[in-house]
Parts: sequence; structure tokens; C-alpha cells
Amino acid sequence: MSLARDVLDALRRRGWRIATAESCTGGMIAAALTDIAGSSDVVDRGFVTYSNNAKSELLGVDPALIAAHGAVSREVAEAMAAGALSRSDAEIAVAVTGIAGPGGGSAAKPVGLVWFGLAVKGEALRSEHQIFSGDRAAIRAAATRHALALVLEKASGAR
Repeated sequence: MSLARDVLDALRRRGWRIATAESCTGGMIAAALTDIAGSSDVVDRGFVTYSNNAKSELLGVDPALIAAHGAVSREVAEAMAAGALSRSDAEIAVAVTGIAGPGGGSAAKPVGLVWFGLAVKGEALRSEHQIFSGDRAAIRAAATRHALALVLEKASGAR
């Protein structure tokens, strides 16, 4: 909760609003932010795009991109973040797509792999991935915390 509060405070200081684009976290990032009273001055909207079709319809992710790289990829995370930014009134958007398990993993994309996309108006897209351990709940919670930390880092003026 303190991480989400820190994110809201940093965004307020910048005068920024945020949009989220979530797949494996299913709205947990937006929920963490909106659990805090007064967050409506910072949180613009959240997109829960669990299916590939939703990623395309709601965020404009090209189905060919998903077909070429898979939904859990750098390319799709970046496209999700860019789509959330362009379809909102936000200055920053964070996107998450991953494999929370317990099934669905492979040698190339193991359970726990999560890609993050970060889009800020007027800046180049940024992405990174992490591999989290634990059960489904632990992976989703870790992905939520990491996404919030990325936003906090950016809103605080780092990289």
C-alpha cells in the first residue's frame, strides 16, 4: 500500500495521470492505486486485456505482432503500453503481460515470466522482463509491485 501511495504522490508532483494495461495481473495494479482515497486525480483508466483479442480491440495491438512474438513478449508489452497511453488522457502508462501459472509455461517462456512496458508522452517506449517465483498469487503480486516500482522510478525522475 505504501508503494502505491508513493506512486500517486510522485505522479501528483509531476502533474501526471496514469493508465494501466494489464493481462496477467487482471487489474491488480489499478486496484492497488484506486484502493487509496483520492486517487481519482491521478488514475485515468485501466484496461484489463486478458485475451489476445482484447489486446487488439482495446489497445490496438496488431494481431500479427502477437502471432509473431506471442502475447508474452517485449513487443506486445510495449504495444500495450503505447495503446493505453494513446487511448487515455494519461501522461504515463504501464503494461504487464506474463505467465502466472501454474500451467502455460515453456522452456522459452517459463511460468513466472512477466514483460513490462512503460510509455510516457514524448518519450521512447521502455520495456523489461522479470522471472518471478512462487505460485500464481505470488507471481501476480510480484508483477504488480514491480510495475508500481517502474512507474515510481519514472515519475520520480529516474531513467
